[in-house]
Amino acid sequence: MKVTCSGRKVSLKPSFIEKAEARLAKLDKFFQEEASAQVTVTVEKSGHTVEITVRGEGLTVRAEKAADRMEDALDAAVDLLIRRLVKNRKRLGDKLTKAAAPELPAEEPEEEYDVIREKRFSVKPCSTEEAILQMNLLGHNFFLYRNVEDGQVQLVYRRNDGNYGVLIPEG
Repeated sequence: MKVTCSGRKVSLKPSFIEKAEARLAKLDKFFQEEASAQVTVTVEKSGHTVEITVRGEGLTVRAEKAADRMEDALDAAVDLLIRRLVKNRKRLGDKLTKAAAPELPAEEPEEEYDVIREKRFSVKPCSTEEAILQMNLLGHNFFLYRNVEDGQVQLVYRRNDGNYGVLIPEG
C-alpha cells in the first residue's frame, strides 16, 4: 500500500511517518496492492486530529480521530478503520482481498440496515449559496439541490469545523 502523509499547521517527523506506514501495513491484507492511503494530521488548540483515507479498487474507507498526541490519534484512527472493515466484511465481499476473508475475526455481529423513513421531494434549481441559505433556514446539516449553472444534482453539507462542503457526482 502506498502511504502519503501530510500535515496542516505542522511538519511531520520522520518517526511519525514511519509509524504511520507500519500501522497501515496491517491493512495490506484487506486491500489489493494498488491501494493508497492518505494520512493528514491537523494541529489545533484542542489537540491533534488524524484523518486517514484508504482508497482501494472500488472501495474507500475513512476514519478521523482526535487526541492530545498525534501518535494516539493515529492508533485510534487505524483501529477504527479495522473495526469498520471487520464489521462490514460480509457486505464488502469481493472488494476485500481473498486472503483477508478467513483472517477477519467474527467479534461483532452483522447489523441490519433498516430504512425507517422515505421522503420524496422536488429538487429545485439554485446556486450553492442559495442551497446553504435554505439548509440553514431548515436547520439541516445537508441539502440536496440542482445546480442552476449545469443542472447537475449536488449536495451541500455542514462540516464539523463549521465550514461547508459540496458533493458533486462524477460522470
